[in-house]
Amino acid sequence: MLLEVVQYILNLGPTVMLPLTITIIGIIFGQGFKKAFRSGMTIGIGFVGINLVVGLLTTNLGGAAQQMVTRYGLQLSIIDVGWPAAAAISWASPIAAIMIPIAMLVNFVMLATKTTNVVDIDIWNYWHFTAAGASVYVLTNGNWLLAILAGILYEIAVIKIADKTAPMVQEFFGLDGVSLPTGSTAACGLIGIPVVNIVKKIPGIKNLKADPETIQKRFGVFGEPMMMGLILGIVLGILAGYGVDKTLQIGISMAGVMFLMPRMVRILMEGLIPVSESVREFLQKKDFGKDRNLTIGLDAAVAVGHPAVIATALVLVPITLFLAVILPGNQVLPFGDLATICFYVAFIVGAAKGNIVHSVIAGTIVMGLGLLMATNIAGFHTQMAQMAQFTMPAGTSTISSLDMGGNFLNWIVIKIFQLFTGTL
Repeated sequence: MLLEVVQYILNLGPTVMLPLTITIIGIIFGQGFKKAFRSGMTIGIGFVGINLVVGLLTTNLGGAAQQMVTRYGLQLSIIDVGWPAAAAISWASPIAAIMIPIAMLVNFVMLATKTTNVVDIDIWNYWHFTAAGASVYVLTNGNWLLAILAGILYEIAVIKIADKTAPMVQEFFGLDGVSLPTGSTAACGLIGIPVVNIVKKIPGIKNLKADPETIQKRFGVFGEPMMMGLILGIVLGILAGYGVDKTLQIGISMAGVMFLMPRMVRILMEGLIPVSESVREFLQKKDFGKDRNLTIGLDAAVAVGHPAVIATALVLVPITLFLAVILPGNQVLPFGDLATICFYVAFIVGAAKGNIVHSVIAGTIVMGLGLLMATNIAGFHTQMAQMAQFTMPAGTSTISSLDMGGNFLNWIVIKIFQLFTGTL
C-alpha cells in the first residue's frame, strides 16, 4: 500500500510536485494562499520550461552521442543504460517505499539540530538515496537495516555538500536562496572541485581566461552563448557523421538551449524568491531560524543552463567516448548518460568560475574515474536490474550507468559496506 502511494506521488512528476510543495511551504510560512499559489505556479511553469529545454538538449545530444558510438564501432562489454533506467530500477527495490519518508525525516532532524541549512524539497531526486540503499540491499542479500542506513549516509553526504556549495550556487549561478542537493551533481563535485583547485595552480593553464564573458569580449558576436552553442553543436554533428541538414539542426538546437535556458531559470526564480524570503523571515523570528541562511534544495537542472556548463558538457561527450576506449580497466560503453553530463559538471564549472578550459580538464578526470567506478560495481546494478525484471539491452548481460555506477558517493558507500560485511 505504501509503495502504491509513493509511486502515485512520484508519477505526478516534478512539474506537478514542485508547485504543490512550494504552495504548501508558502502557506505554512505565512505567505498567504494567493501569493503562495502564484509562486508555486510560476515555479512550476519555469520548471516546465527548463524540462523542455533540457529535453531539447538531451534528445539532440543523446542522438549524436549514440551515432558516434555506431559510427566508430565502439564495442565494450558493459552498457551504460542511463539515469532513467537506473532510477526505475532503484524505485523497484523493496526499500524504495520506505526511503522517501525516512529521507524527509533525516532532513528534518538535520534542520532541527542545525547540522544543515538545506530544506530539500526535490523529492524526485531522492531516488539517488534509494539507489545507494538498493545497492547495499543486493550486497547484503536483503538486509533492510543496512540498506536503509546506506541510503541515510548517502543523503547526509549529499546535503552537507549542498550546504558547502550553496554560496557558490548563489554567487556564480545567481540562484539566491537556493542549494542543489542532487545526488549525481554532489558526488561529481566532491571529486571535481578539488581537481579544479589543482588545475587552477598548473603553470601555463592557471592564467588562461576562458569563461563565457571573456570569450564574448574577445570574439564579439561569435563569442555569445548562442553562437558558442551553434558552433559546438555543428562540431558534434560532424563528429557524429550527420549530413549537412542534421548537422545544422543540432547546431541550431544547441544555440536554442544556450539562449532559452537562462530565461527559463529566471521565470523559476521569479516564483521562488518570494517563498524563500517568507521562509527566512518566518524562521528568523523563531529560535529555529536565527542566524541561519536557510536554502531551498532544488534539482540541479536550474544550474545546467549556464553557458559554461553546457559548453563544457558538449566538449566532454566525445572526450568521454575516447576515454572509454583507451582507459585501461574500463569496460563501460558510455551511452544513456552522455546526454546528462551537464548535471555532473555543474559544480565543477562553478568552482572554476566558468572557465571552460579548467572545467573540461577537471571534467575529463572525473569522467575517467566515473567509468572505472561504473565498471567496478556493474555487478550490483545488474543484480538490481534482474530483481526489478528490467529488460536487458540486446547483446549484453551486464549493465551500469554513469549516474549511479560512476557516482563516487554511491561507490564509496558500497565499498564501506563491503568492508563492513567482509566482502571487499
